[in-house]
Amino acid sequence: MGGYRMNNELKGVHHVTAITSSAEKNYEFFTYVLGMRLVKKTVNQDDIQTYHLFFADDVGSPGTDMTFFDFPGIPKGTHGTNEISKTSFRVPSDEAIDYWEKRFERLEVKHTGVKEQFGKKTLSFVDFDDQQYLLVSDEGNKGVEAGTPWEKGPIPVEYAITGLGPLFVRIAQFDYFKEMLEKVLKFKEIDQENSFHLFEVGEGGNGAQVIVEHNAVLPQGQQGFGTVHHAAFRIEDRAELDAWDERLRSFGFQTSGYVDRFFFKSLYARVAPQILFEFATDGPGFMGDEPYETLGEKLSLPPFLEGKREQIEQMVRPIDTVRSTKKFKKEYEK
Repeated sequence: MGGYRMNNELKGVHHVTAITSSAEKNYEFFTYVLGMRLVKKTVNQDDIQTYHLFFADDVGSPGTDMTFFDFPGIPKGTHGTNEISKTSFRVPSDEAIDYWEKRFERLEVKHTGVKEQFGKKTLSFVDFDDQQYLLVSDEGNKGVEAGTPWEKGPIPVEYAITGLGPLFVRIAQFDYFKEMLEKVLKFKEIDQENSFHLFEVGEGGNGAQVIVEHNAVLPQGQQGFGTVHHAAFRIEDRAELDAWDERLRSFGFQTSGYVDRFFFKSLYARVAPQILFEFATDGPGFMGDEPYETLGEKLSLPPFLEGKREQIEQMVRPIDTVRSTKKFKKEYEK
């Protein structure tokens, strides 16, 4: 199964991809409310009339990006069991969680108030699509390093989002999912609170965890806008990707085989009903085709789509994502 390389574990969460009803509103929310940096404005490589927006840390580090498709005409999704139910983001401290609670109050973002889960301060909230999110404090956290907050964004860097936290999965057949995580993906269960089970992999910590909620009561979730499409885990390089492909197949999973996404190399497998996991390399990343100063401001296309640029630009409506000419004032909450 890939020889000695299979001693290597997954490095943590790579990205989460969700579906939005409006790329424009999504851009506004992530830029001006959450203060995450749009590092790439491109299209869905399998559906070129659909935008694919990537929000991440200051330099687009792996493990920091939440991405969105806006499929034309797709219905609203419904939350339930057998879904990637919530995406979480890391913030530096407990004090940062308090900052965000005040910010959400001022900006009228629906939230649950500050809570504690697995010993960490958290704050759950939703966007205009009822997409489910959570902020988690890195206070006392050990494990995968956080990213770099968006230096020129509106959030003071000491409170800003620094990357992805634990991935939340709600599942009906918990025993099966636990076995898959542990035997196939090499996660370890390290804690449990009621119906929530905490798993981690590699260096662990907030950047390398999955929280699995056992729920056989809710109806099955339905994918649409406001729900997650898939989640990805970090691997080192192409050789590792091929080894994981071999490993997944050896356990009987069908995979996509190798896929070149230009910004990273990928592999996909449906690991449970409605749960699509991707395995993605850390590089080459988002800095290769645009300068740092203007990341995400122009429509970026991988080389194999560049020849269709004129056609694509007529299909996708223009969205103004220029930020390099604006100066954001850091917004402190009183």
